[in-house]
Amino acid sequence: MKPEIHPTYQKVVFMDTSTGFKFLTGSTRGSSETIEWEDGNTYPLIKVEISSDSHPFYTGKQKLADAGGRVDRFKKKYNL
Repeated sequence: MKPEIHPTYQKVVFMDTSTGFKFLTGSTRGSSETIEWEDGNTYPLIKVEISSDSHPFYTGKQKLADAGGRVDRFKKKYNL
C-alpha cells in the first residue's frame, strides 16, 4: 500500500443516543469526544441516532402497511 494516502483505522465506540447502547468496533472515523471502555482503555466516541438496538427492523417493532395493488386501489376509488 502507498504510505500516507489511507485513513487511520482505529478502534472507536459507537453510542446509540436513543437507547444508550454502546459497542466497540473498528472505524476510520474519529471524534473529539472520548469514553473509557470496559477494558480500561479510552476510545473516541461517535454518537448515532439509530443502531441495531433501536432500529424497528431489528427490534421487531416494524409496522407493515397493507397498501394493496394498483387494481385494488382503482376498484376501491371508483366503487367497482
